[in-house]
This record gives sequence, structure tokens and C-alpha cells, in this order.
Amino acid sequence: MKLKVLALLFACVFLSAQNIQNNPGSNHGNKFEQLGTILPTPNTYRTASGAPGTQYWQQKADYDIYAYLDEEKRNLKGSETITYYNNSPDELEYLWLQLDENQQSSVKNADYPSSSILPKSSNIDKLSPSEIPVKDNGYGVNLEKVTDASGKALKYVVNKTMMRIDLAKPLKAGEKFTFKIDWNYNIPNRIEKGGRGGYENFAEDGNDIYTIAQWFPRMCVYSDFQGWQNHQFTGRGEFALVFGNYKVSLNVPADHIIGGTGVCKNYDQVLTPAQFARYRQAENSNEPIEIVTLDEAKKAEKSKSKERKIWKFEAENVRDFAWGSSRKFVWDGMKVLIPENNNKVMAMSFYGKEAYGLYRKFSTKAVAHTIKTYSEFTIPYPYPVAQSVEASNGMEYPMICFNYGRTEKDGTYSEAIKNGMLGVIIHEVGHNFFPMIINSDERQWSWMDEGLNTFVEYLTEEKWDNKFPSKRGPAWTIVDYMKLPKDDLEPIMTNSENIAKFGPNAYSKPATGLNILRETIMGRELFDKAFKTYSQRWAFRHPEPADFFRTMEDASGEDLDWFWRGWFYQTDPVDIAIDKVTVAIPDFDALPREAKETKYKADAPLLNEFEDISKIRNRDENIKFYVDGDKDVQDFYYKYDRGQEKIDTNKEYVLKSGSTEKLSAQDKTQGINKNITAYQIDFTNKGGLVMPIILEFTFEDGSKLKDKINVQIWRQNEQKVSKTYYFDKKLKSVQLDPMKETADIDTSNNLWTANSATEAPSKFQIFKQSQQDAVRGGASGKVNPMQASGKK
Repeated sequence: MKLKVLALLFACVFLSAQNIQNNPGSNHGNKFEQLGTILPTPNTYRTASGAPGTQYWQQKADYDIYAYLDEEKRNLKGSETITYYNNSPDELEYLWLQLDENQQSSVKNADYPSSSILPKSSNIDKLSPSEIPVKDNGYGVNLEKVTDASGKALKYVVNKTMMRIDLAKPLKAGEKFTFKIDWNYNIPNRIEKGGRGGYENFAEDGNDIYTIAQWFPRMCVYSDFQGWQNHQFTGRGEFALVFGNYKVSLNVPADHIIGGTGVCKNYDQVLTPAQFARYRQAENSNEPIEIVTLDEAKKAEKSKSKERKIWKFEAENVRDFAWGSSRKFVWDGMKVLIPENNNKVMAMSFYGKEAYGLYRKFSTKAVAHTIKTYSEFTIPYPYPVAQSVEASNGMEYPMICFNYGRTEKDGTYSEAIKNGMLGVIIHEVGHNFFPMIINSDERQWSWMDEGLNTFVEYLTEEKWDNKFPSKRGPAWTIVDYMKLPKDDLEPIMTNSENIAKFGPNAYSKPATGLNILRETIMGRELFDKAFKTYSQRWAFRHPEPADFFRTMEDASGEDLDWFWRGWFYQTDPVDIAIDKVTVAIPDFDALPREAKETKYKADAPLLNEFEDISKIRNRDENIKFYVDGDKDVQDFYYKYDRGQEKIDTNKEYVLKSGSTEKLSAQDKTQGINKNITAYQIDFTNKGGLVMPIILEFTFEDGSKLKDKINVQIWRQNEQKVSKTYYFDKKLKSVQLDPMKETADIDTSNNLWTANSATEAPSKFQIFKQSQQDAVRGGASGKVNPMQASGKK
């Protein structure tokens, strides 16, 4: 007897081992393992919950800057006094500053070459001999003087786009150091040379629009997690910057109009009395008012004053300062009240006559809508100003951004141009929150500002117009990227300089992932609370990826390590397939006693599957939409137009399950629906990235049901799972991911129809299965309640 038992045990162990060997992904792919040592160890600066620790610190830098814009020479000359506060526990022997304008230099740039190949034959006539060595093109920062507060020269070294100042004695913890720098640089033609700052010339009227950015030597970030962030500026990975207070005086031609970071302190001196009166009127207006009119801008284009004026700006607790200057500017503004903190903000726009037909109608309203909507999802907008400058560009700075959106010469424009303009304004104004306030390191992690911002941009576009053609955010929009060969993909957690496909990787994929979390995995209530918690915790601080991941879990109670691992650290796509559906009818002689009821209610019919689920839910929740920008905010209430016989959404479908004890003859006649059919659905994870399984059932009578199976179903077997359903009416089809919520890259394997059903097993197969069950389960006396259709 012992030998038989041992043989049986050996057989079971052998079969189990063989099963694991034949199914290596069953629970060994680590898709559900905790991130563990992948994330940095929590400490007193950054806690395991994702919040700043009790000893969190960050540096501060205050700036007092004077700048002179020489329009004739297209040169900018500046002088700054920087006061740097060492709030770290460390002694600092030197300070690092950024000279970003050196990226425009042929000899002082970061020297990150790209691979080059032979040109196309059509470009041969444009070739010129290679410059070896490269000649100086005259661009980049020219340092005139670097001294301490008393005027004593400081020793410094310039390494490409970075500058190190060697201190005479270490700067101790808690101390501050004040020093001065004088510099100048030639302003590049931004249209010809590219880049974020420079000028654009308008040949028809002979004037320029200046967008002045990365224009002064700026402090690098010194942090608890990295020390000095002094990675070179190559033109792609943007900025890591220190918060501080700014006083900036800008000396420009007298007929120039300036929009800049912060609040202008002398509008009464630089504007005409009529313009200043209109500014005061705009401060209390709910509609944009022209402060500088189109006629005034056209007149200034022709006069070209030789006089000078100094505009004075102040900004508190910002990480940067940028400005736009031109005599071409029309300027309008309106007040915006942020209800969450009762903050009264001036929303303003600056634009040339070339953009008047679009910007006058939409820009400032889009600015207002953006800061109000972002305030709902993150933190209340804290600054006094928010500005959009039309500059045939797209770039962001505190309280000001440069965008595009010009009409044809006759003033007409297409819907594509209008929507493109609205999208870029919303995106760039949204950057006031990510990273201008929630101040991540753009040089290292582009996705932490671009991805998070693109996600909230999508929410904001959706609340502007429920039909807005958003290009990033909906899950189906990332499918083409996720379909690419693995060699063409890289994880989101990739340094900014190393990303091959920057747009999808830094913008689209992170935004889509967050949208999937909100709509499909966590739900809006849990997600919105966690996302807002992250924003509140790290406002005016320096968050890292782990702080975001941990906070999202800490505030929601959801274990999301499987999602961070799959979506952010790996490149596997989603491709879940319906392998087969097996149909069977229960044996009611074996139905259990004390059956428990599981109730299902029919959903209302779904809309076109190409419409993102977020749009439908917003309409269902009676979200208010800011439609078209040239109309008042209107309530847009969506109602289902069923168009067919109405579904009784109150009807309950009852399924039975419970103990294995058989029902009595009397029990069988009470409350039992003998028309129940069972459907076992087998799924395969072909793509590798696990996701919830979302199903839509369509029945022969035309009614529909939806179910969402939690992602944890893949926990025991990451490759294959099955789910059985019981219905009291015949199933016509099963659609996987009907609303395209999960970015499934192959929808051809997402549909099952009744005519493709797997035949029920024969009596011999049932008998054979029962014998195998007896071997595995022992003499438990359990009865299989399911038998094949056609039972006699």
C-alpha cells in the first residue's frame, strides 16, 4: 500500500514539475513582484510613502538682473547679482551654473554628435567642405566679469554649457553666498538655427519678435539624491532649476511691449495713459480686453522708436525667468478667479497681427480654462499671472509660454490650425504646474514633466470640448508606437538624451498610462485623490520617479508595482487574445444547496468603440465643457440615443453557486432557471504586459452586459487564464476590450462569436476528466456539477 501511495505521490510531483516546465511563465515572470531594490531606499529626506521626509531640504537662489536689448545688433547684455542659500547639510567647495546659450555656439556647445550618412543626390548642390577644425560662429555666452559681492574676481572654469565657480572657502550648511556676473551674447535667429530662445524676423515690416529664454547664467540644482545636476545641455533634455525670487529690469526700445515672468511693477510708466486704463479695466473683466490694440501695434511697426524704456518685473518663488519683447505685439487680458484658493489671476496674450484672427478669439480664454482645470486636478494655481505669447514656437516658463497659431493672410484658418493652437496653448500653459511648480528634473526624466503634463492636457482638452481631437492620452492613440519592433522601443524610464522616439516615449506613453490607470485600473475617485496628493506633496519641491510611484500607491491603497514595472520599466505591449469559448449546460441534479446569488445588471448601450471611454464618462457625469472659446461656458448634457428597444437596466441576472450538496426535489422546483448555459473563456497574454480583461457580452435578444476582470487574475499564470460565466440566455458574441481602453495592439483576436463555439465534451471525455479529478482530489466525494449538453 505504501508503495502505491508513494508511486501516486511521485506521479503527482512529476506531473506538477512537468506542468511548471511546460508553462514557465506561470508565476515566474516577476510581473507582479514588488519593485523592491529598483527604487531607491527611503530615508529621512524622502519617505517610503512618497512624501518629503522630516529632514527634506532644497537650495534657494535669488536673482537681481539688469538686461539691455540692442535691437540693431541683436545682442543682449546683462548683469546679475545672485544670492545662493546653502540649505543642505553639506559644505560646498564650488558652485555650478548653467550657460545654456552655449548650445548655440559651434565651439562651446555640449558636443553630443549624431550619426551622419551620405546626403540624397538632390542635395548635392548645397554641399560645402567640412570645417576642420570648426570655426567659431559667434554665438554663445561671453563672460565679461565674475566677482564676489565686494567686486573681487572669482576663479571659474567653463566646461561647454556648464560653469564652475571655485570658492575661496567652503560654503557651510546654512550659509549664503552673493556674487555677480556680467555677460552678453548675440541673439540667434530662432527660425534658422532652431532652439528655444532667439528672434524671428518679419521681412514684410522689418520687425522682430524676441523670445528670450535660458538667457542668463542660472544655478544648477544641488540635491539630496544626486548632488550637483551638471549634465550638459544638448538642446533636448530641458532644465533642472532652483526656486528663488527675481527682480528683473529690462531696457528695450520704447515702442516694445513686454510679457515676462511675474508682475510688472511700472506699467504706469511704460504704457500710455489709455493703455494703462485698459489694463486696469482688464483686471476686472470676465472677457479679454485689448490693452494694446491692433491699430496701435500696426502703427508701432512703422514708427520704430529710437527711445528707450525700462520695464521692471518681480516674481516670487519661481525657478526661472523668461520674456518676450516686440513692437508688433497686440496685448489682451482678463481676470481669472481660481476658486480653490480665491486667487485672482491676470490671464494675458501677446501676438502679432499675423495671429490676430486666432489669438484674439481663443488664446486668453484657453489660458484661463487651463489654469482653472489644472487647479482642479493638481493644486490651486498660486501665481498672479499666466501668459501666452504667439511666437511660432512651443516652449514653457514660469507664468509665460511661447506658442504658435497664425491665420492665412486673409485672416482665415482651418480647424486643424485652430485645434493645434489650442492644444499647444493648453500644453504649454499647463507646464506652469509640471515642472514649474512640481519641479522635477527635466534633464534626467523628461516624462515626469512632459508625460504628466500631457495627461492633464488631455483632461483639459476634454473639458474644453468633449469632441476635441486629442492626439495623446486615449489608449488607442499609442497602439502604433507599441506595435513597433522591440529594437525600436525603450522604457519610459530612459534618460532624456538617450530616447530615440522622444515624442511617444516622453509624452504619449506616460500620458496614456495615466489615463489607463484613471479610467480602467484604479477608477477616477482613487486616481484623482492620489494624483492630487502627489501634486500637493511636491509643489515647490524636487520630486523623483519613486516619489510619484510611491505616493500613487500610498494615497490609493492600490498595489501598482505591476503597472510601473510593465508600463514604465519595460517595453512589452498589451495583446490579450480570446483563444476559445467552451459552451456547456449545467446538470441540475448536481446543483448545490444554499446557492448564493450573484447579480448582474445590464449596462446602457455603448457608443462607437473608437470614442475614448473618458469622453463618454464625462458626458455621463454632466461635465461642463468650455466649447469653442468664443462662446460662454455652457452645460453640455449628453443623453443616450438608444435607437432600438430600450434595455431594462434594472433587470437582474442571477447566477447560482455554493455547497456541493445536492438539492432536494422540492428545492429544484423553486427559483431555479434551467435555461442557464455556462461559457468558459480562455485567454492568452500574447503581448507580455498584463492588463485587466474587459468583456462585452452580446446576447441573441440584442441585450448586452459588460464585465471587467481584475488584472490580478494573471497573478498565478501570466500567460494563460480562463474565466467561466453562467447566463440564462444564449450568448451571441464576446468582445474583448470593446472601448479600446488598454492599448491592445492586435484587435483581430478580441472577438468570439457563437458560430465559432467549441463543442461540448463527449461523455467519454467527461468520464475521463472525472477520473483525473478523483486522482488529484482523492476520495473527497465531490461531484462535478457540470455536464455536457445533450444529457439524457
